[in-house]
Amino acid sequence: MSAAELEPDPAPTLSEIARAAGVSAPTVSKVLNGRSDVAPATRAKVEAILRRTGYQRRRTTAPPSRLLDLVFHQLDSAWAVEVIRGVENVARDEGLSIVLSESAGRLTPGQTWVDGVLARRPAGVVLVLSDLDAAQRDQLTSRDIPFVVLDPAGDPADGVPAVGTGNWQGGLAATRHLLDLGHRRIAMISGPSGMMCSRARVDGYRTALETARLPVDPELIHEGDFHHEAGYAAARTLLARPDRPTAVFAGNDLQALGVYEAARELGLRVPEDLSVVGFDDLPLARWVGPPLTTVRQPLVEMAETAARLAVELGRGEHPATTRVDLATSLVVRASTAPPPELP
Repeated sequence: MSAAELEPDPAPTLSEIARAAGVSAPTVSKVLNGRSDVAPATRAKVEAILRRTGYQRRRTTAPPSRLLDLVFHQLDSAWAVEVIRGVENVARDEGLSIVLSESAGRLTPGQTWVDGVLARRPAGVVLVLSDLDAAQRDQLTSRDIPFVVLDPAGDPADGVPAVGTGNWQGGLAATRHLLDLGHRRIAMISGPSGMMCSRARVDGYRTALETARLPVDPELIHEGDFHHEAGYAAARTLLARPDRPTAVFAGNDLQALGVYEAARELGLRVPEDLSVVGFDDLPLARWVGPPLTTVRQPLVEMAETAARLAVELGRGEHPATTRVDLATSLVVRASTAPPPELP
């Protein structure tokens, strides 16, 4: 029997998959169970046949492990702590333990991570700012391992469960707040342009300016990476201009702290000389001086929603929706004020 002779209907057996791939049934079983002792070429051949035939692993009476996999593309900020807190809340209620992973900055985890998930057979997987490619999705689906994307970096594929937030609305609200205070030269320090959340926040900023019939000055838009250092570097450039902005909308709270540092070095006071708005409303936004005006992204609630959705799907339940967007809200504190009288 060749791979070409296998048809999706009727569903093939494990032995038929093995014959089509030219391997033994135990080898196919190892691939299905995420075992590492299979040659990459053999694994790829077997996986291709599994995908083409739409093979679904037969359900057994053995339940999945009492684990919930949580994977970040980067795990190095207070933002991640809030997400972990939300997932932990659900895991505690469900009697699950969390397996925490990082994909070293890649927006798609590597095959080693997938192999580990297949071997662990967790109750569910939550991917933060990450996604799976088609082959990886098929691998998890064929083993009945549910996954949910939290705050997706791009537009998730059809049918992929995802939880996000109102990034465009948040960018609009932040910029409108500054416009209502009287600011007209408002700079934007975005996150990476490859991330959907970052692009949406910039689009909200642009929309607010255009609605107010103000030109969008591309020289006032700088791309960052959602880290403090990027906010600092961009602010140093923006605030050194002879026609410097009177307000800065930073794409997240960490970059806003970088703006604070740059302003302090240049002898500018917040908010008397410069208004600053962030995005996220991390706990540190309340602690800095002055407390930061920011857009609240309900990170803990988003993480709870994603984790709960993964658990429900793992139980075979059918939630009313598998695409959820939670609302953002503007939190006004002491870092914004009317613009100064500039010469």
